[in-house]
Amino acid sequence: MQPNSNRRGFLAACGCAVGLSALGQGCASSNAPGMASGEAKRIDVHHHLIPASYLAAVAEYRIGSQPRPWSPALSLQEMDRNGIATAMLSIIQPGIWRKEDRAKSRRMARDINEYGATLVRDYPRRFGLWAALPLPDIDGSLAEIEYAFDTLHADGIGLMTSFDQTYLGSVTFAPVYAELNRRKAVIYVHPQTPDCCSQIASEMPASSVEYATDTTRTIGSVIFSGTAARYPDIRWIFSHSGGTAPFLISRFELVDQSIKDRSLIPHGALHEMKKFHYDTAQGNHRGALDALRAVVPTSQILFGTDYPMRPAKEEVDALAAYGFTAAERAAIDFENAQRLITRLAVQA
Repeated sequence: MQPNSNRRGFLAACGCAVGLSALGQGCASSNAPGMASGEAKRIDVHHHLIPASYLAAVAEYRIGSQPRPWSPALSLQEMDRNGIATAMLSIIQPGIWRKEDRAKSRRMARDINEYGATLVRDYPRRFGLWAALPLPDIDGSLAEIEYAFDTLHADGIGLMTSFDQTYLGSVTFAPVYAELNRRKAVIYVHPQTPDCCSQIASEMPASSVEYATDTTRTIGSVIFSGTAARYPDIRWIFSHSGGTAPFLISRFELVDQSIKDRSLIPHGALHEMKKFHYDTAQGNHRGALDALRAVVPTSQILFGTDYPMRPAKEEVDALAAYGFTAAERAAIDFENAQRLITRLAVQA
């Protein structure tokens, strides 16, 4: 896993030497905390890595709020303050796909994955990795899947909800899903503002509405395209308590009734929704949790913070206030994630 000279430049742009052995701007030190002690058992499945070089590479494409300061050291400090043993790292929107420059998209995926894998290698009990893919580039994505799993030993794949107005149920993604199904991979899905809606005039930022809506659109796409039924060994995680999907379940059921080709959803839409997993980041208030729990059992709910976009304490406090039982909290905080991420179960 030795980066070439270009990727050394990528790491250097974050202020990090390969191996993260020195404390610098944006780096964790060799003296950073190890496995948090005491009650630190939580697994944060929605935790971002935001290297400065990534922000520079996507600056002209970014939409919505700007990220807060981030470094591996800051992540570790936030984790230790909030009883988080392990954070699963993923990139923030807009992701790495650039339709006008496929080669750049592939380079960005490789660079961010190697950077994330370096963090996991140096802190194997503190970090995990949802590897980025250059979708909708099928050949590039297949190559990156092989490298991410077989060389970098990533824990799963991280995808955005949409790519150039193409949602995750698209039949064009079939070769990628066939390979991920073969590997019984976990796919973590993070929302973004789609091309259609980034310039809508409103008193609210597009991200406040469109992220939850795009999550719902892609959940519907995965279900009603037949993708979920066709690739049953893929384990899906959707952000923010499923966006608005739990509130719209009756509308999903109406669409279900209109589908004539029952091979697409042989067991129905609700069956597939109950198989998905959902993190609680920014979907941790009573209305969102009540709606989600009306659709799925506690076994499908995962702890997520959206750090550094939101403080981890916000999530910890909200889940404590909801009134889960101790057994339910243990399931949400870490047990459900351990079932999905084999490496973490072994380390427990």
